[in-house]
Amino acid sequence: MTDHHPDAATATRTTAGAEHAVEATALAEATADAAGITVAELATIEEMTEACALLDHIWRPDPGDPLITLKLLKGLSHSGSYVAGVFAGGRLAGACVGFLAADGLHSHIAGIDTTLRGRHAGLALKLHQRAWALRRGIGLISWTFDPLVSRNAYFNLSKLGAVPTRYLANFYGAMHDEINAGTETDRLLVHWDLIRPAGAAPPPVDGAVAGLSVGADGGPVRGRAGGHRVLVAVPDDIERLRRADPAAAGRWRAATRDVLGGLMDTGHTVAGFTRDGRYVIEGRDGRCD
Repeated sequence: MTDHHPDAATATRTTAGAEHAVEATALAEATADAAGITVAELATIEEMTEACALLDHIWRPDPGDPLITLKLLKGLSHSGSYVAGVFAGGRLAGACVGFLAADGLHSHIAGIDTTLRGRHAGLALKLHQRAWALRRGIGLISWTFDPLVSRNAYFNLSKLGAVPTRYLANFYGAMHDEINAGTETDRLLVHWDLIRPAGAAPPPVDGAVAGLSVGADGGPVRGRAGGHRVLVAVPDDIERLRRADPAAAGRWRAATRDVLGGLMDTGHTVAGFTRDGRYVIEGRDGRCD
């Protein structure tokens, strides 16, 4: 990790963030109301204990290796970091934890119980986090996610408007929860500019070439990585594929690392993610070769 030294423009944007806090708070509250939930910071030991149990229930880690501990949550909350929960029907049904970082807030983990699927609870939670940050003069939130998980890519890049900045190969090393066990933990690091309105327009795909496609057998098919715009596809449901065919999932990991990671490592940018599951890559000079 390199040292970060905010420049004058960054400082100005961070200060300006406070001006957007009222609007951001209203949007977060309206989204939560529409979802039939409440999002709030966790304040008690009992709530934080529930949050630890909920995250373990979602990820199902090795019993000796919990994702996060009560003591850590308490320390993060006490020191001013972000520890929040989603409440539905009087019970905790989601949690998100972020810690203060050199360039803003780093959102470390977020999970929503499957009982809230389809109610936009995840969007309400992230908008609450955005409003929380803006009220404190923080203008940027970063986090990582698995680039092979299509629904997360669409949510992060299209619904929120976060921008990938780095491809991190095997970022966490080996993990032993039921979601990540048996696969290398490649991640995309994204930055979410909180001053901009949430969401992003569909990325242009005209003139694009296929750098990575889904073959007839569901496996990765490498194509061209040159041209002014390149499309990099990922499987529709990598988690199901990992359970059904770990070897095929491994081929997708290798291909995505080579193509998507390779393009990003050479200075190309991710312009967005399409509804049908493809990253749109563009070169800084208008070319990808």
